[in-house]
Amino acid sequence: MTTDIYLDRAQAAEYVRKQGLPVAKNTLQKFATVGGGPVYRRFGRRAVYLASDLDAWIARKLSAPRQSTSAAA
Repeated sequence: MTTDIYLDRAQAAEYVRKQGLPVAKNTLQKFATVGGGPVYRRFGRRAVYLASDLDAWIARKLSAPRQSTSAAA
């Protein structure tokens, strides 16, 4: 059984940065407002994220592997 821990918004941004992908806490806040961000939950007034939800969001945002810029066309 995998135990996931809840991360606050700053910790979630740090988690994504540790994966080598730049994202700021304020960017996650913006995504929570306009959409397009990772799944989150509310705990009182705080947004919390599961690492597994952050991993799934990263996977959805990444493109397929490419060997050249013309491969995108």
